[in-house]
Amino acid sequence: MTESERYRQQMKELGLCSGDVVLVHSSMKAMQTKRTPEEIIGDIEAVIGEEGTLLMPALTYENVNAENPVFDSDTTEPCIGLLSEVFWRMPGVVRSVNPTHSVCAKGRLAHTLTVGHIMDDTAVGVHSPFMLLPVYKGKLLFIGEILDSCTFMHGVEEIVKPPYIRPTEPKTYTVNGEKRAYRGGDDFGWGSEFGRIEWILEEPDIRKGQIGEAKAFLIDSRALLAAALLKMRADPYAFVTDISMWI
Repeated sequence: MTESERYRQQMKELGLCSGDVVLVHSSMKAMQTKRTPEEIIGDIEAVIGEEGTLLMPALTYENVNAENPVFDSDTTEPCIGLLSEVFWRMPGVVRSVNPTHSVCAKGRLAHTLTVGHIMDDTAVGVHSPFMLLPVYKGKLLFIGEILDSCTFMHGVEEIVKPPYIRPTEPKTYTVNGEKRAYRGGDDFGWGSEFGRIEWILEEPDIRKGQIGEAKAFLIDSRALLAAALLKMRADPYAFVTDISMWI
């Protein structure tokens, strides 16, 4: 079995299927591989097939900020992860429009999932690709023990509005040449403990396995949305480190 065949088999064993809509958070380091990002992306695309849609965060919160409030979807480089950086530049990839939390996509539903993000005045609003995942029965794939990087959960926070998210003055960015005001986005960092989503889900809503040498998780976004909303409405501080600092 070649390395490519092994990776694809691992993805299938995890539950990734032909036709899937899947948003990938990844750590190349965790895979401990000499394979290129292009090869890993090719494996994912081979498994989901032509009817599938692959999405990756293209976040820019480090390089689009108060000192440099300018975002261009064609030229502003993502600040997270080698796989995302490479995917963004690949032919046929489209990118949603948001100054700090854009998402890149390729496949059958790429345009549908990205086109509306510009309508939100927050990072992970209802029109963002993150929050459209449940509508299209999407999945979240984590390659590496990086559940804490689950940006989807910021969208859940936006729905619940827990006490630690306090109103802030809108910030103005130049987005694709147009001045636009946004709330939040670069203000994340409340000691999030999104790794706890592993505790609120059971199989088949969360599948655990391996890709390369990395631990991997495949999560049903609809199940995560339902479970996270239920948990946060019962305990608004369920996914933050130290509630004493917010009370």
